[in-house]
Amino acid sequence: MPLAQIANELDAAGLLITSGVIVLVGAIFYWVAGSAGRRYVGRMQTRGRDAGARANTLWTVLRRVVLVVDVFLVILFLFLTWGWSIAPFLGVGTVLAAALGFGAQSLVRDFLSGFFILMEDQYQIGDTVTIAGATGTVEDIQLRVTLLRDVEGNLHFVPNGQIQVASNFTSKYAQPVIDVEITYQTDIDKAMEVFADELRAFAEDPRYADVITGEPEVLGVEALGVSGVVLRGRVTTVADQRWAVRREALRRVKNRFDAEGISILPS
Repeated sequence: MPLAQIANELDAAGLLITSGVIVLVGAIFYWVAGSAGRRYVGRMQTRGRDAGARANTLWTVLRRVVLVVDVFLVILFLFLTWGWSIAPFLGVGTVLAAALGFGAQSLVRDFLSGFFILMEDQYQIGDTVTIAGATGTVEDIQLRVTLLRDVEGNLHFVPNGQIQVASNFTSKYAQPVIDVEITYQTDIDKAMEVFADELRAFAEDPRYADVITGEPEVLGVEALGVSGVVLRGRVTTVADQRWAVRREALRRVKNRFDAEGISILPS
């Protein structure tokens, strides 16, 4: 076999080995980054639900960025190893730069908004929020869009750049309002006393000791309606239990008012 042919085959084998090493290094890098990210999330979860949720949200986004960068670098080094022109990369970069400069301002706004949503911890995966007119549970936060699942199961894709105000219903604590409308013929003072007593009994129920975090309040007469008087109360709860607590409070107040002979007007 001619020496030139042997040298060519050795060069080809060397290129294949080098390429394999590059791919292997890329895979190891992604695996190490993934392991470090999972350990970080695990440590933050031991510090509490909020810290763990925020760490998980950040890592979900960062993992995608790491994957894209890793794949890009592997392909780039393979091109350099085999002596192929990297002009396509430069061409793609030029096209992207032109697109961003002339027609992708909204895309840039989406990415910047997504970055600040994550950095400022405005909401996390699992939170219930209202953004850009849509309300639901956050299923995913990407740099361009936020995915919301509403109570009917519909999935909303909300571009981050369209989010002007984000209302987070599951951040730290909640204070669900309990409104009850009674007739004008009812003794208001008695009704308020019974209302307050029932809310206190609700808060002292051992089954809700981990859910209700503060003393319930009866704020007083909220409105004088066409047909009756609206009494308003409030209970401080764990944020994501606000709806369950409100429903149970209304059930208990209704039963207690029935027992006391206090008439509630239909809403």
